[in-house]
Amino acid sequence: MTTARFLQLVACAAALLLAVAAGGAAAQGVGSIITRAVFNSMLPNRDNSLCPARGFYTYDAFITAANSFPGFGTSGGNAELNRRELAAFFGQTSHETTGGTRGAADQFQWGYCFKEEISKATSPPYYGRGPIQLTGRSNYQAAGNALGVNLVGNPDLVSTNAVISFKTAIWFWMTAQGNKPSCHNVILGRWAPTAADTSAGRVPGYGVITNIINGGIECGVGRNDANVDRIGYYKRYCDMLGAGYGNNLDCYNQRNFAS
Repeated sequence: MTTARFLQLVACAAALLLAVAAGGAAAQGVGSIITRAVFNSMLPNRDNSLCPARGFYTYDAFITAANSFPGFGTSGGNAELNRRELAAFFGQTSHETTGGTRGAADQFQWGYCFKEEISKATSPPYYGRGPIQLTGRSNYQAAGNALGVNLVGNPDLVSTNAVISFKTAIWFWMTAQGNKPSCHNVILGRWAPTAADTSAGRVPGYGVITNIINGGIECGVGRNDANVDRIGYYKRYCDMLGAGYGNNLDCYNQRNFAS
């Protein structure tokens, strides 16, 4: 065997080991629930030619980002809570990035269509980007500090690097801020409302996650289309993953956390 042939075989073997390792990482943890096939079924139109984010939100980027947060989708204590957390995460982020038409038969099949705020008018240059539509300088600063990336100096990383984009969304999900609990703790039933929360009508359930994300606009104003959209996506994903919905899905009568 020639030296060149030997080196070629070594390179092939190394590539195969890396592929197996990557596949194994995906098959464990979050990847054991959100497989590539499930991901594609949940987000069937994310690469539609009508979607500005087509080609951006890949399964591999999601798994890489998820594996950076060991408790995400894995620490519920039982399989159903893990599935419910992932349904809730995708329910909220699908609404944030939706390209669906309200009232259409396929309304809840258009998640992850956008990667940037359409108008780019909210707190420029720190307007909404990524699955959670990270918005505002303080959020870019905090997320960047947590991830070890300068997002204040380069906010476009959230809409050009898919792994970083997913990481900002999962960071937001996992992190309590101010008087707001983390979305993670809420969906796993680990948040105990304070007296102030109870007085404000904030109760455990998917609805308070909407309050955490966009309560200033969507909560305490009665039934509204945005809440309905978030709930519709969530229910679709719960049904797909085999998880119960839990209670208190809307925030129609909750005061927002800033009030």
